[in-house]
Amino acid sequence: MSARKFLVPILIAVPVLAVLVYALAPGTFGTSGASGTSTLGSDTPAVIRALAREGLQDLQPFDTGTELRGFAGVAGQQPIAVYVLRDGSAIVGARLSADGKPLDDERVGRLVAQPMGEAIWSKLAASTWVQDGNTDAPRVVYTFSDPNCTYCHRFWTSARPWVDSGKVQLRHIMVGVIKANSSTKAAAILGADDRTAALLHNERQFDNGGIAPAPHVSPDIARTLDTHQQLMAELGFRGTPGIVYRDADGSLQRVNGMPRAEALATVMGPL
Repeated sequence: MSARKFLVPILIAVPVLAVLVYALAPGTFGTSGASGTSTLGSDTPAVIRALAREGLQDLQPFDTGTELRGFAGVAGQQPIAVYVLRDGSAIVGARLSADGKPLDDERVGRLVAQPMGEAIWSKLAASTWVQDGNTDAPRVVYTFSDPNCTYCHRFWTSARPWVDSGKVQLRHIMVGVIKANSSTKAAAILGADDRTAALLHNERQFDNGGIAPAPHVSPDIARTLDTHQQLMAELGFRGTPGIVYRDADGSLQRVNGMPRAEALATVMGPL
């Protein structure tokens, strides 16, 4: 390894692994974890295969220009780099130049951004979202929404020009996290014969209390709300709204909370 480059260990978190890694010897990890999606060849080092079994996903090799073998992967929702040394051990972290600048961040991000984005988008599409807007709208924006969330209501109101013009379809992934009756209000929307109409009723009557809570939450809807809350946490959202969209390049972007006025057009696209 060149003396002008350095490796900085970082904290990584995968389903079975959350440790500060300095050197990973071959066989360090167990083999019980599920394999992550990857493009690994037959000459893949044992330590990389072990990390894949432990949950590191989308592993792809890249050329470092040195004796180090580089692999890009995804831990949780974060891209990371793994460097395999000549003896078969590995270091997880950032490779820096002599002046302290990252050498591989852009390359690692490019390798894993698309598969990571597609996986997230697929999970969002598979959720029980409520449509708000034209089915044929050119842009889709997902938003984790609580029926009692003031900022969700502000986002809904601010989005009307894009939604009403047919430019954007909002897909509300309902959660119940704000108040004690958030879950029963979400259940009233999810359990309605016309979910879109129920959602619009809640927003239009928001200042007057919104939709009437359901008398109870069915087991199916309770499971749906739990799944939505888990997905919200998995994507790193700490509250509502949690907004996910694709930018002009098709890259997945996230906004935690109500977008600022100057950022709203970036989320929604041109009018």
